[in-house]
Amino acid sequence: MSSSSPRDLAVTLRSVPRRLDEALGDVSNGATAAVTKELNEQIGVAARLMRSAPNPAAIADAIDAVPADAWDEATLAQLRSTALDIGRLLRAAAAAAERDEDEGDDE
Repeated sequence: MSSSSPRDLAVTLRSVPRRLDEALGDVSNGATAAVTKELNEQIGVAARLMRSAPNPAAIADAIDAVPADAWDEATLAQLRSTALDIGRLLRAAAAAAERDEDEGDDE
């Protein structure tokens, strides 16, 4: 993600709701609450960076609205780092959901 273009970041953000739905499946909210809270915090970070509403589609739209030659390297680096954290948290949510499903199978 360190060399991701702004367009790549926009695509990544647009995929967050779908990826989160796939990760969580039908598990209980309690099993993934901490991870999804942190995920929402990182979405908030990205929204503040882009001065947009705190939802992935609005952030992606804000990213797409910036001309390629108008990016500030510091902002782009922060956005890339935040996108990495979002990806990590999506994987953590999937792992937590899987553990919850496995524990449910034991009951």
